[in-house]
Amino acid sequence: MKKPLKLILCVAACELAGALGAIFTTPAINGWYATINKPAFNPPDWTFAPVWTFLFFLMGVSLYRILEKDLKDRTVKSALMIFIAQFILNVTWSIIFFGLHRPSDAFMEIVVLWFAILLTIVQFHKIDEKAALLLVPYLLWVSFAALLNFSVWILNINL
Repeated sequence: MKKPLKLILCVAACELAGALGAIFTTPAINGWYATINKPAFNPPDWTFAPVWTFLFFLMGVSLYRILEKDLKDRTVKSALMIFIAQFILNVTWSIIFFGLHRPSDAFMEIVVLWFAILLTIVQFHKIDEKAALLLVPYLLWVSFAALLNFSVWILNINL
């Protein structure tokens, strides 16, 4: 496969996962999420879509860089499996938090997601330093999202 097409497919796959999460997120933003208590540091609702779009783009570029390596290499295979796992956790968080309206369960899940992202960065770093660095903003945003998730859970403890 030609490199530009592979890059486009990697980015598109990541953005598609983001769109899947948005199926659960978008209706809840003006519905359930609008009705619950949120901390003072909660960003405006409009910020989430562009931030996540950018982060999924970075994930796609990072994935592309790894897929350009020797796919028969055990380290590459392992890194890709961890990437897929964190990817599934990412989409699952949206389902739990926004779809099921379960901030407590979503917080437990986002902690696991955070460690999975960190592990992905560590594994990617063994293969391609730039691929790993592309995931750092994602880890930082998920760190913030975890704090936000925890705060929402505490502020709405009866949910």
